[in-house]
Amino acid sequence: MNNARKNEIKDNAFKVFALVCTSVGLLVLGLLLYNIISVGLTRINWDFITNLPSRRPGKAGIYTALLGMIWVVTLTLVISFPIGIGAGVYLEEYGAKNRFAKFIEINIANLAGVPSIIYGILGLELFGRLLSLGNSILAASLTLSLLVLPIVIVATREAVKSVPNSLREASIGLGATRWQTISRIVLPASFGSILTGLILAVSRAVGETAPLIVVGALVYVPFAPKSPLDQFTVLPIQIFNWTSRPQSGFVVNAAAAIIILLLFVFILNGIAVFLRNRHNRRVKY
Repeated sequence: MNNARKNEIKDNAFKVFALVCTSVGLLVLGLLLYNIISVGLTRINWDFITNLPSRRPGKAGIYTALLGMIWVVTLTLVISFPIGIGAGVYLEEYGAKNRFAKFIEINIANLAGVPSIIYGILGLELFGRLLSLGNSILAASLTLSLLVLPIVIVATREAVKSVPNSLREASIGLGATRWQTISRIVLPASFGSILTGLILAVSRAVGETAPLIVVGALVYVPFAPKSPLDQFTVLPIQIFNWTSRPQSGFVVNAAAAIIILLLFVFILNGIAVFLRNRHNRRVKY
């Protein structure tokens, strides 16, 4: 049996193994989702969404956690996206292509893999203590901004890099400045791919719990936050709190909150995908 035949057999065996693992994983995920939906769907109603936390499972709601999560995610996007896109554009279009730039590029990529708990410790020391923001929504948003910035920067650089150089050369050849070329040609052409970074960043920011716990997110908040300096909790922490309770009613509440959290993520991702596809249909090059 020649080497080519052996390699073909190995490739086929690996494909079968990958297919089996994928099928088993999808089956387990499907059973898990079915169990969560069947348990939690009966608990979802308007009172569950608008009620404050309670020691009684039947009266407990997710209003404070949901509002806190919206506050944190919104501020995180407002802070991280302009900085991330600006840094990505600068590194790709203006930055010098030398060893130091390569070093920066490698470290930005490595930061995307740093455990989130490290960002929580950094946020606690830098924003919570040094800037005296305490356990506020703003401190949590700044911490999550540090967490998602590498994702946004890498996605922006790859999106800008994918724009053909012929478009830049044509724009400059017609008399446009470098900034005019970037703002009117490069960014519009790459905006659809940049939104991919938004999808990844939002998905990670919504599901993070460890850095928020370190920064000081509360487990029980009997009031709704009204400003970025208020104390807060988020939906993942509320779900964790309910699953640790001995009463079976709180387990049902946790399942219902998981469904709401999944819907929140799907809606945000759906909006980003819709905007990306709509933009890609309008921009052709």
